Amino acid sequence: VSAPQGYGENSIADLTSEPAAFAANKGDYPDVIMLMSESLWDPTRLEKVKLSADPMPTIRAKQSGNVFSPEFGGMTANVEFEALTGFSNAFLPYGSIPYQQYIRRPVPSLASFFRGEGYSAIAMHPFQEWFWNRKQVYTNFGFEEFRSEATLPAMEKRGNFASDDALMDEIMATADKAQNPLFLFAVTLQGHGPYEANRYAENTIGVEGDLSASASQALATYSQGVAEADEALLKMMRWAKKRDRETIIVLFGDHLPPLGQTFVESGYMPGMVASRRAPLEVMKKEHETPLVVWSSKKGVRKNIGSISPALLPYHVLKTAGFSDPFYTGTLGEVQQAFSVIDRHMLVATDGKALPDWSIAPNAVPDVVRDYRLLQFDMMFGAQYGRERFFPGFNWLHEGAPAV
Repeated sequence: VSAPQGYGENSIADLTSEPAAFAANKGDYPDVIMLMSESLWDPTRLEKVKLSADPMPTIRAKQSGNVFSPEFGGMTANVEFEALTGFSNAFLPYGSIPYQQYIRRPVPSLASFFRGEGYSAIAMHPFQEWFWNRKQVYTNFGFEEFRSEATLPAMEKRGNFASDDALMDEIMATADKAQNPLFLFAVTLQGHGPYEANRYAENTIGVEGDLSASASQALATYSQGVAEADEALLKMMRWAKKRDRETIIVLFGDHLPPLGQTFVESGYMPGMVASRRAPLEVMKKEHETPLVVWSSKKGVRKNIGSISPALLPYHVLKTAGFSDPFYTGTLGEVQQAFSVIDRHMLVATDGKALPDWSIAPNAVPDVVRDYRLLQFDMMFGAQYGRERFFPGFNWLHEGAPAV
């Protein structure tokens, strides 16, 4: 990965940062549960198809905005990379998979930030730990534990995959046993495709529309999974409301589901794969997934809009009451100017799209240039900005235990 133009110790030293201190007592620290829901999307967006019931009433009622996913139908790890680090795939070569190619040393993340504040940090995914190289990546991100299929208790399955409901039970039990404030990041599995007709013994969501039998069955199966993800979220929210400690729940979809022919037959998309270069409205249609940021004490964080997953850490820490040189400082400056940082398009907070921005390096906005410099510095460079921008990361970089 080539260094951005102008990268060096002086260019990093010239970056500005004026974060405010976090003043709450340790006992006031909230638990933060971050759920990346496999293929979670709103199937009522299909204009020419009617569902017999809303499959996501809780998510709709609590929705904060949308995640503008850089992927479609797969490549979950790339969305996860952005959501956990606050770094962007837009600054990496096309076709990159950071989890498999680039995370070869400690890299700052929400896990390292929270552990620097005295939290426990646990990752959870009911699948094999080697997949997407997660075991090694999570270690480099600062998670103290990764609970995978190998270490989680046997879970109820819905089809071939662990149910969202069973995963929520495990998350809630883990939080209730935690001695320290907890940051828990979980990747669900139930919503994974393909959406075979016989996955569920009974679908509660009916489908009406001019679809082939196979497309209709796939949509019914998918919608049933969304309904069960919604029910699992409601269950977790009810649990959180009863807890003494404030509990923040962040739920988002990693990408649209691989519904293939259903998208084509319904007229939602011209092909089975989303566009990578298209007008903004088309890109939003093919890349937006639901986002919920909710606190058991303060309720929904509203009006977030449509954001890149790389901006999620900003909203997580703001909701939790933290300030940080990078996660609320640098990312806060980016968020003030741009809501989407995509390799082919920037979207300004006023809704204006700037397509093909990266083709003309001299036209890159200053805030995006600085963001890119800092990401390169921490992922590939000399980490000149480590102590200044990532103070909570020093313990991991030096191999010492968290404070």
